[in-house]
Amino acid sequence: MKKSYIFIILLIGCGSDVPILSQLSLDAVVVAFGDSLTYGVGATVDKNYPAILSQLIQREVINAGVSGERTAQGLARLPEILEKYQPDLLILCHGGNDILQKTGEEQAADNIIAMIQMAQDYETQVILIGVPKPKLFLSSAAGFYAEIATKMKIPYDGKIMSKVLSKNSLKSDLIHPNLKGYQKIAEAIAELLRQAKAIQ
Repeated sequence: MKKSYIFIILLIGCGSDVPILSQLSLDAVVVAFGDSLTYGVGATVDKNYPAILSQLIQREVINAGVSGERTAQGLARLPEILEKYQPDLLILCHGGNDILQKTGEEQAADNIIAMIQMAQDYETQVILIGVPKPKLFLSSAAGFYAEIATKMKIPYDGKIMSKVLSKNSLKSDLIHPNLKGYQKIAEAIAELLRQAKAIQ
């Protein structure tokens, strides 16, 4: 088992509290877990956000995204992923299909919390990426993501997906980014990891 880690809250200059993570070694294993936004629909295999992020942070980032997956399916799949890769960090971006298919935000939130708890039981650190509800103007992720991040005390970005999916120039279709969009997502996640002190 990896050594235990402690979350510490650090006040960032912009005024937001970002929980601090243990620094990732150069041989750390990072798993990006989610649905089609993680898998990379709308881009080539080497241009999804996990692939771009791997280059940006100079660490292995495994793409564990499954297109069309809902949170209940993700929760059932996660134990195998954790056991197989024993990741140092899990980037969790899930719930978009629950929102689109209106299968229940409360249940989606419960499933995401369960995924975070499961990862932490493996002593895997977690960051959360929120997904917006489909509407004319996208400003931020669905509200339950921020509530989860606050409750679980994990680093969180609730703006990047909304920013990308609100601009046609960054999308390949109505709900998926294009190459430029995935580049923006990867850059935002890398910055969040810097703020959390996981990388320099």
